Amino acid sequence: MWLVRPVASGTDRQHRTPKCDLWCPDKSLCRAKLIFSIIKTGKTKVKIIETTSGLKELKKLAKGCVLTIGNFDGVHLGHQEIIRLARKLADQRNSELVLMTFEPHPVAILNPEKAPGVLTPMVSKKYLLSCLGVDCMVILESSYRILNLSPEAFVDEFLLKSSRPAVAVEGEDFNFGYGRSGNVQILKELGEKFGFELVIVTGKEIKLAGEQNTRASSTLIRHLLHKGKVVDAAQALGRYYRLSGRTTPGKGKGRQLGFPTANIEPVNRIIPAEGVYAGFVEIADTEEQLCQSKNKIPAAFSIGRAKTFISDHPLLVEAHILDKDTGDLYDKDLAMDFVRFIRHQQKFDSPEQLSAQIAKDCQKAKEILATNE
Repeated sequence: MWLVRPVASGTDRQHRTPKCDLWCPDKSLCRAKLIFSIIKTGKTKVKIIETTSGLKELKKLAKGCVLTIGNFDGVHLGHQEIIRLARKLADQRNSELVLMTFEPHPVAILNPEKAPGVLTPMVSKKYLLSCLGVDCMVILESSYRILNLSPEAFVDEFLLKSSRPAVAVEGEDFNFGYGRSGNVQILKELGEKFGFELVIVTGKEIKLAGEQNTRASSTLIRHLLHKGKVVDAAQALGRYYRLSGRTTPGKGKGRQLGFPTANIEPVNRIIPAEGVYAGFVEIADTEEQLCQSKNKIPAAFSIGRAKTFISDHPLLVEAHILDKDTGDLYDKDLAMDFVRFIRHQQKFDSPEQLSAQIAKDCQKAKEILATNE
C-alpha cells in the first residue's frame, strides 16, 4: 500500500436543460436535475418506475414510446450511441423515451459467483441516463421468474401488455430472455408480428493506446480497470471512471506520515488495479448530492494493502487531498475520479522511505492534474 491508506426536445415538449457538471457526451441533452426532482416531488414528466414484476406499474407508461432495454452498466460510449439515437427518434415522433434496465445485474441472480463487479451504481446510472435525455427509467428487479421468461414471453409481458412501443432501439449484440436466447433477429421478427419497429445500432469503435480499434463495452472497461489502464477506460466511458463510497475511519498511519487520507469501502464495485493514481474527488452528504457536486478537488489515490506496515492487510482504497483543507471527511460520500496511473505499489524498508515516495507521488499527481482540469 502507498498510504497506510465527470433534451433535445420535441416540437410540443419543452424541457429546461440544467447544466451537467459531469463529462457528458452532449451537454445539450443534460437534464440531470429533472430526474432527481421527480424522485423527490413527482412534479415533472420524467419518471422512475421500480417494480418486481411490472404489470401494474408498467401500465402507466406512455403507449407508442421509443423503448430501449439493457443493463447499461457504465453508460459507456456504446450505450450513449443507442440512447442518443433513441432520443432523436422520440423527438421526431413527439413521444417519450423509455429505458428499461435490471437491478441487480442478471448474472448476480443466475450465477452469483461469476457476477461482474458494478461499474456504475444505480444512483449514478439514473443521473447519467437523465443527462442523455431519458424520459422514463423502468428498473426491473432481477428475479428467476423474469430471467427465465422465453423471449416471446418477455416481449408479451413487458412490451405488449405495457408500453406497446412504436420503436425499440438496441445494440447489435443485444440478448434477452431465458439463457440469453433472444437476439436482435428474434426481436425484429416479434416486432414485425406485433407492430413495433426495431432499430439496430452498431457498436461504438474506440482507439486505445497502442491498440487497434476496438468496441466499447462494459466487459472491456472492467478488463482495463483491472489492469490499471484508467486512461483507456475513460476513452471507452466518455468520462473518468468514478469509484465512490461512504468514508470510513482508518488507523491514522497516513496522518502520522504527514499525508492524511480519506478511506472508502466500495461495495460490489470494480476497483482499479493496485497502485497509485492521480485524480479528482467530489464530497457530499448523500449519493444524490454527490452526482451533482461541482467541487472537483485534486487528489492522489492509493489502492493497496499497506505492505510496509503489515504483511497481510486487507485492501485499502484511499484519497489524499492535495493542497486543500477539507476538514473532517468521516461519514461523507466521496467519489474518486481516476485520471492517470502513476506507479505500482511497493514495499518500503521504513516509514521515512514511504513518506519520501508519497511526497514524490503527490507532486506527480499535481503535475498531471494541472493539465486535466
